[in-house]
Parts: sequence; C-alpha cells; structure tokens
Amino acid sequence: SGAAASLNLTDVVVSENFTFSVASRLPIDSPVVKRFWAERQETRDNVMQCVVCGKHKPVLRTLETMIKRVPGGNTSGTSIISFNAKAFESYGLEQSFNAPICTDCAERSHYVLNKLLSDERTRLTVGESALVAWTRDEAPFPFLDMLQQPDPDLVRELMRSPFTARHASVDPNRFYAALLGASGGRTQVRSWLDTTVDEAMQNLARWFSQQRIVGPWGEDPKPLSVRSLAAATVRDMKEVTSRTVSSLYLAALTGYPVPPSVIPLVVARTRADQTVQQNHAAALKLALCATDSRMEENMVELDLSNHSPAYLCGRLLAELEQAQRSANPSAKATIIDRYYGTAATAPASVFGTLIQGAQAHLGKLERDRPGAYNAIQARMEEILAALDTFPATLNLNEQALFALGYYHQRAANRAAATANREEKSA
Repeated sequence: SGAAASLNLTDVVVSENFTFSVASRLPIDSPVVKRFWAERQETRDNVMQCVVCGKHKPVLRTLETMIKRVPGGNTSGTSIISFNAKAFESYGLEQSFNAPICTDCAERSHYVLNKLLSDERTRLTVGESALVAWTRDEAPFPFLDMLQQPDPDLVRELMRSPFTARHASVDPNRFYAALLGASGGRTQVRSWLDTTVDEAMQNLARWFSQQRIVGPWGEDPKPLSVRSLAAATVRDMKEVTSRTVSSLYLAALTGYPVPPSVIPLVVARTRADQTVQQNHAAALKLALCATDSRMEENMVELDLSNHSPAYLCGRLLAELEQAQRSANPSAKATIIDRYYGTAATAPASVFGTLIQGAQAHLGKLERDRPGAYNAIQARMEEILAALDTFPATLNLNEQALFALGYYHQRAANRAAATANREEKSA
C-alpha cells in the first residue's frame, strides 16, 4: 500500500516492533489473526489442563505480559507465574508448564489485573503492598475509600445497618480483593478474598466498631484508615511490613481478628515515642478485642469499672503527669519523657519514686490552684484505692492495657479542662 511504500527500511531498528493498517484497521486487532498466532505459538504437544479455566487447551511456555505498578517490583513489571531455575520445576515440566495457563486466560487475567492496578478507584497502596478490589456487579459502596480515608458519616450509617436476612438474595453480589506485593521480578499474591458484598460491609462495620476510641482531647471517636493504623507499628511508613498490612486488610474485610503480633510492635512504638497517640490506642484496642470481646464497647473511653492493675497504673501515670504540668505549665520536659518506658514495663520499680516526687507539685497546686489540686488528688485516691499493689512486671497484653489507661485518663483530663474553661468563659 501507499503507507508501506513510504516506509524507509533503513530507519527500522531490528529490536523495534512496527505494524501497518488496512482500511484504518490494524491486522493485530483482527480476531482471526489473533487466533492464528495463538495456535502458531503453542503446538498441540503443549495441551494441558489450564489452572484458571480448568479446560484442556494449549498452554503457554512463558507469560509475556508483565504486571505493572506492583509496589517493590521491577520498574519494567513483574511476572505472576515464573519458573526461572531448575530448582523450581518438578515432574520434568519446564518453565510455566509447572503452572499451565492457556493463552485466553493469561491475556484476560493480565489485562484486568493491570487495569485494576492502574485505577485509583480499584487500587489502594500501603507500604510495599497494593490492594485491588472489585465486585461482580456494580456496587455503590466505596470499599477502598472507606479503608483509605473513611467518611465518619458513612461509617455511622454503615454501623447502624441491620444486616439481617432481608439483605440476602438468591444470587448475592460478590466482592473480590487481592493483596499484592513483589519480590524482584515476581508478583506475590499475599492474600485473596472471595465473599459477598453484604458480608464485606458487615465485616467492615465490625472493624470500625472495634477500633472506636475517644480522641486525644476527648473528642468523639473518628474512624481511622488502614495506613494510620499501620503507622502505629513503625517509626517510618517505609518500615511497615507486608504481614502487618495484610493482617489489617484481612481484619477489615473478612472479620478475622487482628493478630496478637501487632501488640508488641505498637507497644514498642509507645515506649520509643514516650507517648500514646490515637492510632496507637486504636490499634491496641483492635488487637485486644481478639481475646476479649467486651473491649469493643467498654474501652472506647475512660472505663472507671476497669480495675486491671495495668490499666490503673496507666491512669495513675497520666494523673502524675497532670499534676506536674498543672504546677509547672512552662516545663519543657515531664516525667513521661524519662519514666514512661519503665512505668509501662516494671511499675513497682518506679511508681514509689514518682508519687514521692509529685508531692512538691501537689503542694504547689494546693496553695496556688486549690481547685486543680482537689480534682487531681481525688482521682489519684480513687485509682490507688482500687490498686492493691504495683505489679513487678507487665506482660505485652498488660502493657497494652497500661497504654490504654494512660491514653484514656489523659483524654478525660483534657476534656474536663476544656469544659471547665468554656464554663468560665460563658
């Protein structure tokens, strides 16, 4: 054709691909041409049962299409099936014959996976993991948005949903999700979920209920994202492990409990940071709910009925800090900066010293601010009355309770101070 005649073959590089069109149509788009090359590429000797569709068809020796945008993978892409050494092969099968997949299934699955990974509406990336999710039929509920940046109003509506039998149908809509990572040139499927849309919504509602915790200044609980909860386990988000991300996603979408392995990670951060932030407290509450379902409702805010020695010790440390801050508002450092780690692990070794040191602060408050003195003294007496003795050591679960007691009491104190200022101003 004229197009072919105008092509200068001296400009063609051997490694490049080029094509032509006939009547504005590319031959490579023709179903007949595609079928011809599929049959030409794979001989009848390669007929095996495809691991995807289950049919006996010619299968590919190697998968040419790469998966793009998988965190931690090569920039050129990663392979979802790859056997590049004899050690990975078995039964005399070579390359991808160890996991046979037909041309049609390979083409469709790779195309769809790349499309999911390229669209922010179906992809959520945290650390070195990417979650892709989709539904069989269109569903208006924004699952990934709720995990990435949860809308408080939508969370409240979700938690009020009855999820009764009236939601069921003969053929309920399906929800699918895959957590992907990479190791060099390979794609890793770290978790896979196949459930109904209603079940996924019900699990998500329970997830938000279990993580509910009062704000640091006594504000109403706000829903936290997976990223925020994962950040509670590390100093920098670059350090978050795929295991942590996977466990949080699975807990949110499947209803599985957050594993106990999260507790030491968060506890270590609170000791290193010398404080307990809202995401620390929420992550600890989520993990503790796995062993005590009462935590879901009882530990949203300060629980005066909780007489666990660890919880009481955390509350007491918050009161001792409050006494110091009230007596010396301009102090740049508090007892938390020096003693939080020891108090959270070996209370008996440090609380005697802390209480003795607090007497000077309490004496100053009694003289200058009797109202603040009376409030702090009353709370300390209430805590100490319920505490028979200071524990010599605290295990990891008890250290988590200590952190929650400290966080709850400090939030309650701040809320009370704010309310008192507003009352005086009014």
